[in-house]
Amino acid sequence: SYRAVSRRLACGDVEGRLEAIFGRVRAIQAKSGRFDMLLCVGNFFGSTSEAEWTEYRSGAKKAPIPTFVLGANNQDTLSYFPDVSGCELAENITYLGRRGVYSGCSGLQIAYLSGTEAQQQPGPAHSFSAKDVAELKTSLLSTPNFRGVDILLTSPWPRDVGTYANSAGEIDTKKCGSKLVSDLAASLKPRYHFAALEKAYYERLPYRNHMVLQETPQHVTRFIALADVGNTSKKKYLYAFSIVPMSSMDPAELVKQPQDVTENPYRKLRKEAPKSKAPLSAEEEPACQFFFDLNKHQGKKRPSEGKERGDSQPKQAKKPPQPTGPCWFCLASPEVEKHLVVSIGTHCYLALAKGGLSPDHVLILPIGHYQSVVDLSSEVLEEVTKYKAALKEFFRSKGKRYVLFERNYRSQHLQLQVIPVPLDLCTSEDIKEAFIAQAQEQQIELLEIPEHSDIAQVAQPGTPYFYVELDTGEKLFHRIRGRFPLQFGRCVLASEALLAQPERADWRQCAAQRPEEAAQARAFRREFEPFDFSLRD
Repeated sequence: SYRAVSRRLACGDVEGRLEAIFGRVRAIQAKSGRFDMLLCVGNFFGSTSEAEWTEYRSGAKKAPIPTFVLGANNQDTLSYFPDVSGCELAENITYLGRRGVYSGCSGLQIAYLSGTEAQQQPGPAHSFSAKDVAELKTSLLSTPNFRGVDILLTSPWPRDVGTYANSAGEIDTKKCGSKLVSDLAASLKPRYHFAALEKAYYERLPYRNHMVLQETPQHVTRFIALADVGNTSKKKYLYAFSIVPMSSMDPAELVKQPQDVTENPYRKLRKEAPKSKAPLSAEEEPACQFFFDLNKHQGKKRPSEGKERGDSQPKQAKKPPQPTGPCWFCLASPEVEKHLVVSIGTHCYLALAKGGLSPDHVLILPIGHYQSVVDLSSEVLEEVTKYKAALKEFFRSKGKRYVLFERNYRSQHLQLQVIPVPLDLCTSEDIKEAFIAQAQEQQIELLEIPEHSDIAQVAQPGTPYFYVELDTGEKLFHRIRGRFPLQFGRCVLASEALLAQPERADWRQCAAQRPEEAAQARAFRREFEPFDFSLRD
């Protein structure tokens, strides 16, 4: 309802400049009408606070609107906060307390955490610990039908908040801020999260709080860091916003996703979180509504990792469609560069990539003419799985993990590109982050899909798509709806974030002479031989 709309102001480090902040608030109210409250994050008091503060504490002066502040971030200002559990400091100025939830009469929920992250235990009085964060999380997550809080106030930035996002300027979000605050934000899912302390203004693009295709849509979070009051660089330190409490909103309106929404910057934390979750709320349904339950043996599904089928007889394999013209990858075709072939199975073969990212960059290809993984018969799919398992074992023996991708767009024969990456170079999370970050830069929505699902569950035959798969089974998927950069997969892997060989992003720049290619293929064949099931079957 209209009456539930609440107009708030949030500000960064006041540092004792009370006249400056309250003067600015009065000016804004004179121009734009009354606001309900002012929320202050960062250092409210500073080294020169005493003279101005005395006038407010004595009642000689009064804050123009109800003002709520966080506690001390250093030893010098601890004495301004007499009661750790929160108290009125002066008329219209309230210290919220060390941690907790403030609920206004409108139903608006504001979660808050005072201080900075403790670097050792026991920490100083102006710090918070993992225990403080855990207790605040538990107090909220245990409430029935918890969906998130309206506002979260912390003084430090959350670590890694800039992942998948617009630049934070000179602030390095991978080093700045607190991991505990990131964990808190990931769990509490605030609609607005305000922080300060870095003397910088940063309004991050909104990020989503659910995994697309795996969880029901949820509201987005807007993170806003505010500069210090009265700074000479004219950086923004006061932020005005209107908000309707989550509890009063139409659920469909609440979960609307803005066009510029990004992936969740704390997705690593979400994955590492314990699997036990709070009970599902009435509006939510379990993730299996989106994908059939892969634990139930329904239909004739292929066995994973090429396990035996038992007594069941495979159906007669359908003949693959014939190519409409010359095909570079059908094994029977005269166009195939057979000197690059390194292994031939019953339904598939392996070949070194022409102009590969590395000498052991290989392709898994069906012998017959199939356009994409989605079109494969169960027999061919089963052999693709066997090749994946063999390549995983082979590359792991060499201290590498593979990254596989397929681009079913402007291609007529399925090519599964398999590129090894040294295990000590990056983690599987680093690889996923690199793909998601570069996809976002190019307005490509690359979504994580469940590890044990097949691409056929999210893409119909004939659908253009791009997907990435790690040798752990983790997958990222993009449904291509318009144009798509043909070299996208190579560009990400060649980028500084991964192999750091940007000059190899285009295969045409990497093509070798035929004798060199043949020598590389012979070397690969020799090394792969102990892992090659096609030589034993």
